[in-house]
Amino acid sequence: MALWTSDEAIAATGGEASHPFEVGGVSIDTRTLAPGDLFVALKAERDGHEFVANAFKAGAAAALVTHRPEGVADDAPLLVVPEVLAALEDLGRAARARTNARVAAITGSVGKTSTKEMLRAALTGQGRVHAAEASYNNHWGVPLTLARMPAETDYAVLEIGMNHPGEIAPLAKLARPHVVMVTTVAAAHLEAFENIDGIAVEKGSICDGLEPGGTAVLNGDLPNSHILLEAASRNDAEAITFGTSATCHHRLTDIRVAGHATVAQGRAWRTPVLLKVQTEGRHFAVNAMGCLAVATALGADRARSLLGLGEWTPPPGRGTREKLVFDDGIDSGAIDLIDDAFNSNPTSLSAALAVLAGAETHDGQGRIGKGRRIAILGDMLELGPQEAALHAGMARDPAMARIDTVHCVGPRMRALWEALPDAKRGRWAASADEVAPDATRLVDAGDVVLIKGSKGSYVSRVVDALRKLGHRLPTDAEEA
Repeated sequence: MALWTSDEAIAATGGEASHPFEVGGVSIDTRTLAPGDLFVALKAERDGHEFVANAFKAGAAAALVTHRPEGVADDAPLLVVPEVLAALEDLGRAARARTNARVAAITGSVGKTSTKEMLRAALTGQGRVHAAEASYNNHWGVPLTLARMPAETDYAVLEIGMNHPGEIAPLAKLARPHVVMVTTVAAAHLEAFENIDGIAVEKGSICDGLEPGGTAVLNGDLPNSHILLEAASRNDAEAITFGTSATCHHRLTDIRVAGHATVAQGRAWRTPVLLKVQTEGRHFAVNAMGCLAVATALGADRARSLLGLGEWTPPPGRGTREKLVFDDGIDSGAIDLIDDAFNSNPTSLSAALAVLAGAETHDGQGRIGKGRRIAILGDMLELGPQEAALHAGMARDPAMARIDTVHCVGPRMRALWEALPDAKRGRWAASADEVAPDATRLVDAGDVVLIKGSKGSYVSRVVDALRKLGHRLPTDAEEA
């Protein structure tokens, strides 16, 4: 069954089709385009019209364009519109209108993508689930996710992000969710806001897009939770709080982190709950409790949702844990690698350091013979005028007491490196490219190694360097 016919796409966008077409998907990237997709020629760093000819060579069934690009055959099916992004939004709006799916939208300063994947896991097996890919949460990611949604979807899970004020509400109104969730409010993108309360106001604006009678699932542990609750009230939404505070409707009362998993007990509307996720981290358990509230508000079965959450592991670069055995550079044994290199701010870094501090090392391996807890930390970006103080302040994080060595990468991380006590201060480098060639010299068999930084710090290159020099231990061998 076609996702879009030319007639449907014309009705949605008001465009003109050069030839009739049917497409099975929607793509904005020729590198990942599947045969039969509609290629959307967005303008970003480069004009997508430059790639339309390549898209047809890769098997595109049609292209969404403002004009016929050079090198495109006269008989190529084109949907011609005045503005491509606006037309993509129109497709998303039409896709949302034609479905009976129950829709959830997630925002927050930390944990949007991992929580979106948690909710996908909770809903899997309870209907046809459509969820955003990767972290498609911006002005083109949300309409793209909607435009890709089949009409017969039962549950849709969207992620909505922002860099500046005023970005969330329009995307939420496009998505028209039945349930929204705010994971947390923290010092992320602080350079665009006067203070964290301003960020809370922006996050709370996701409630502006709620369908009538909608539900807002909100973190109840925050100093500014009241701002989120005010946003829910302003939109006549039912508010459900989650967290560890006594006032939370969905409250965790005991969280235990061990053995590559986190198990938590709590109460959800006075009903005892036991939940588990397949990774270490208190923050993952808290967001899982929020997901349980969302899934239940969507109409899903609570018990089946808990089973789905029990199978969840983090997406790559967001706290995934693996064991690497090295062929060269380390005498024997392996390291435990925590790959959290996709994003960073003080709140998420504190959570990651807590995971590292609680990790079990292994003695009797490698050159040193004593396992250590090592952090390789890249810059936290978009923190505004307070960035130096916020970086330096991480030296006082309680988890630092159990961390042996901290290596710092990037000009902003120089402030943390200088604030660290001599005994914990490792190497400082201006860029990840300086560290990657020497990565194995910074670690030893038996160590647990956290690598974390904002995406623009490129500490993922250090992760890649370690993986290239070693090989991952299979899961069954790891658990043996």
